Amino acid sequence: MSAKTNQFDSEGFDLGASSEGGDDGAIYEIGGGVTIPDNQQQQQPTETKESIIGSSSHPTDESERLKAIGNDHFKRGNHLDAYDYYTDAIEACPSGEGIGPTGEELLRMRDEFDEANRERMMERQRKEMERRRSRNDNGNSNDDGDATKEEKEGGEDDDERRRPAVPTFSPPRHLYGPKLAVYHANRAATLLHLGRVGEAIEDCDVSLLFNPTYVKAYLRRSTARERTDDTEEALADAKRAFELDPSNNAARKNVARLQRIENERMEKLKEETMGKLKDLGNSLLGNFGLSLDNFNAVQDPKTGGYSISFNQ
Repeated sequence: MSAKTNQFDSEGFDLGASSEGGDDGAIYEIGGGVTIPDNQQQQQPTETKESIIGSSSHPTDESERLKAIGNDHFKRGNHLDAYDYYTDAIEACPSGEGIGPTGEELLRMRDEFDEANRERMMERQRKEMERRRSRNDNGNSNDDGDATKEEKEGGEDDDERRRPAVPTFSPPRHLYGPKLAVYHANRAATLLHLGRVGEAIEDCDVSLLFNPTYVKAYLRRSTARERTDDTEEALADAKRAFELDPSNNAARKNVARLQRIENERMEKLKEETMGKLKDLGNSLLGNFGLSLDNFNAVQDPKTGGYSISFNQ
């Protein structure tokens, strides 16, 4: 038995050829109806997610769409909405076996690496202290005053040369790492506007684990670190961004500005330290009726060294 489908507008169809049917087996009637044989109805394809997306789609298309919406909200100043869409973009991006770890997994891997590295360093320092104590004991028992074998071979300088370089964490590669770096850095920008500085630093960390040469992530982390008064690390990030992109005016200006701030901080710290040392020196010399005012230090402009003279 044949079935009738809904009516459609016959305008534009070649009615003279409709009685012969089309390639799909449907018969287009003069009155506007369409008759589809039962066997053709059974052969109608079912739409699936794969057929809708098509073979030409990319696994990050949905993430890119969500990022674009987030960008639009960010430009309008809707930072909470932008944050949500950037988060959705991150979660929509494929990760896992054969692709790469998520940002949370990368942070956990980095922290575990750093913890294991700290334990190795502490163990190495412990062994170094034991070796030096043993060397000192052997030196004290050397009756003829000759240097020990280790001292003859270079002593502490040789220890420095033998000390291995501190290893750094190398994150595993992610197929879509550069895109994830953008999503996390964009979310960091919204977090800065929302005043969630610690989370912004963490998102920048993740961004740079996915893409260690992403300039915007360095600049945003520099801004976040400056807000925590960590000008030393903020300056380091700004310098790294400028090294990667010498044409970046924002990086260049931030380096100059942060360098001035850091110089002022170090000068203030030096003055405070010298003041504390002077107070300590005066408290000790006061037992002998003296003070640091009795000593005059003059710097040699050629060598940078100081000569100290005593004044009654």
